[in-house]
Formats: sequence, structure tokens, C-alpha cells
Amino acid sequence: MQHVIVTGGSRGLGAAIVSGLLATGYRVSTCSRTPSEFIKESSNGPFSSRFHYSRLDMEDLTAFEGFLEAAIAWGGPLYGLVNNAGMAMAGVLATFPNVDSERILRVNLLAPLAMARLAVGCFLRQRTGGRIVNISSIIGTRGYNGLAAYSSSKAGLDGLTRALAREVGRIQVTVNSIAPGYLKTEMSSSLSQDQLAQVVNRTPLGRLGTPKDVVDLLLFLLSDAAAFITGQVILVDGGISC
Repeated sequence: MQHVIVTGGSRGLGAAIVSGLLATGYRVSTCSRTPSEFIKESSNGPFSSRFHYSRLDMEDLTAFEGFLEAAIAWGGPLYGLVNNAGMAMAGVLATFPNVDSERILRVNLLAPLAMARLAVGCFLRQRTGGRIVNISSIIGTRGYNGLAAYSSSKAGLDGLTRALAREVGRIQVTVNSIAPGYLKTEMSSSLSQDQLAQVVNRTPLGRLGTPKDVVDLLLFLLSDAAAFITGQVILVDGGISC
């Protein structure tokens, strides 16, 4: 039974990823700053024997090693890492506080970098191959007004994907990014109905994405069917970036 670590798995897309992995038969370790109702349900649900949760502040890079060690002690050798945890704050750069930019970069870029480093250490010791999937965003490719720091962090994450894929391909570890567009999650709930309608009107497929659209691709990238796919940034946005 393969063991996958998912950061930020307590709600939204992260919770959907954890659910999809558990339903497919993976053993899953996840973390978040605070537990959610989903975490409580998963800890007592039908897949509880394959589910492990720890509190982890993604801004505290010094805590990652302890989290990884505890996860492997529980779940066994690492097969996959899904860097999903992220944060977003909006504001034009001229008035956007540096402290907020630093927080975004720490959580969205430095944290995945640190987690990937630890995961690669495991893969080097195990010599059994593995998977790293980074959850990015179309904003890292296209940029949006008021999201300079967030866009920078996701563009950096895609750069990490391409560079690390070259480094670890020789040990049969693949590294890919999934870049979703607007999804029906808590993150899009802050948009007004008019704003959501504008997004849908600009989308060739005529709808918002769903977490399932991302999870299905993630499951493919973790599978043997994707063993020859690495270093790619795959957009899941209904064509809005065409």
C-alpha cells in the first residue's frame, strides 16, 4: 500500500485530494495549521486506518523534518508528496505590506521547496522511485491584477517543478505541477455572483472547475500510467488561458 503525504489537507481542494487518495487505496498523511471537521470525520471514518493527521504551521520551516519523520514512522516508506498547502492575499503591490508578501512566499514557495528536499532525501535512501506533485495555479502563468506576490510564488513553484524534475529523474522520481483555474471551493466563495459569472463567460467549457477535475489528474500523475511524464505544468482551467 503506497504512502502519500499531502500538505494542507484539511479543507477545500486539499480535503478533496485526501478523500480521493483514500478512496483509491493509498495510505495518506496530511497536515494543517488547525484540524477541521473533515479531519475529525476522516480520523473516525471508514478509511481511518489509512489516515494520519498532524498539526503543522507551514510558515514554520523548522518543523517539517519532525512531521515527515512521524508520518513515515506511521505510514512506512514514502511514495508521493503532494505540495498543496497555500495562501493568497490580494492587494496592489504599491500598498501591499512586505510582511504579507513574505508570508505568501514562505508558505507557497519556501515550504514546498523544503518539503521536496526532505522527500527527495527519502527517495534517495529508498531507491524505489516516487512522485512529487505541486499544486500551482494559472495565476503563476498568466498573472492577475492585485496578486503580484501570489503570482510570483506560483511561478516559482513551477520553476521548482522543472528544475527538480531534471535532478531526480535519474532515480525514477517524477515531478509535475497541476495549475488549476477557478474552482468551486472556499477560495472562490469570496467572489460575487457577477465576478463568478464573468469567469464562467471567459471559460470555453462554460463552467467553474471542481476539485474532482484536479483530483482525477493527480491520481493519474501518481499512477504507473504517468511514469514517463515529468517536469510538466498542466493547466486545469477549462480553457480560460487559451
